[in-house]
Amino acid sequence: MSKAIEGGVCAPMGFRAAGVAAGIKKPGSEKKDCALIVSDTEATAAGLFTTNLFKAAPVRWTEGVCIRGKARAVFCNSGVANAVTGSIGLENAQRMAEVVAAGIDAPIIQVCVASTGVIGMQLPMDRIEKGIAGCLEALRPDGGADAARAIMTTDTVPKEMAVEVELSLGSVRIGAIAKGSGMINPNMATMLAYITTDAALSSEALDAALRPAVDNSFNCICVDNDMSTSDMVVCLANGAAGLPSLKPGTPDFAVFAEALHEVCTAMAQALVRDGEGASKFIEIAVAGAADDATAKQIARAIAQSQLCKTAFAGEDANWGRIACAAGYSGAAFNPERVSISLSGLEVVHEGLPTGYAETDAAARMKEHDIRIDIRVGDGAGSCVFWTSDLTHEYVSINADYRS
Repeated sequence: MSKAIEGGVCAPMGFRAAGVAAGIKKPGSEKKDCALIVSDTEATAAGLFTTNLFKAAPVRWTEGVCIRGKARAVFCNSGVANAVTGSIGLENAQRMAEVVAAGIDAPIIQVCVASTGVIGMQLPMDRIEKGIAGCLEALRPDGGADAARAIMTTDTVPKEMAVEVELSLGSVRIGAIAKGSGMINPNMATMLAYITTDAALSSEALDAALRPAVDNSFNCICVDNDMSTSDMVVCLANGAAGLPSLKPGTPDFAVFAEALHEVCTAMAQALVRDGEGASKFIEIAVAGAADDATAKQIARAIAQSQLCKTAFAGEDANWGRIACAAGYSGAAFNPERVSISLSGLEVVHEGLPTGYAETDAAARMKEHDIRIDIRVGDGAGSCVFWTSDLTHEYVSINADYRS
């Protein structure tokens, strides 16, 4: 069992964090734009990363850290993505790790780095190093909220949470922060999410818990169908709770993995709720598919459909767009077996419209949270996917993003 607690990434024992303003987003700005999370002892590390061919330089560096499986810190700047920046970008990513490593007396290869913001710009390294210095000075056991705010770009609210998990020999904690509002259509990971835990796990065990948690949370959301060059989910486990190492196949590992999944799901949903210009939160539940992958294929097609998303924005109960998206998803199913419900109101049964009242359907679409249920047969496959609507405000935000 797990219960919600305060503290974000600093809720687990042995972690400190900070967030400061270094003028990276705009010289002289007082908005926080540098975040640092530090484990007081060596932690195991696992991560998942964007599959975009234009991987940002920090992503490539941090992939190497996670392959080695050990880390002490994560540093992130917002405002400049350090993507499509060539060899200079790689040098700057390494330099960030070097400065952090020197400040916490850790090996350089145990420092994860990340950048988010405008693509194609070189990092202002003088301000980056100033930001790192400020973070090192500001590190404290309750600095998680500052770190959460420092990684924001177009986000309107910071995103953090933490839980305490009861195991057979005691309790451990899991904390997280994330950022993301636009350019969200993940494959392997989404935007930036950093997770800490004071549980003890090998890097292989941590990876075994993280992958399915991400696949069924961060990999089940979209806002605008664009996958970022900077996406990553990184988890550090330092064992500071003092309990035995969790091993796959044991009851305690299963409890921990379930709690990690809960945290990832909550953070993924928070990203969608803060989607750029979003006025609706849409949950798409597909059941009865041949397998889970087929169900996800159908759900993703509906979530990505611009016509569905604009219908949600216009509060139009146009279930035909939902059926259409499912039909072109590429998934195999019998259209005559399909049933569709809008927030509990069945509008299609076994491939044909029901005798529902249009006023009832319209009332469902006026709600902020809308659930779309689609049953496509009697198979065991299912998936729950989350998306937002597409509004005029989204266009406004992204039409002048660099201005």
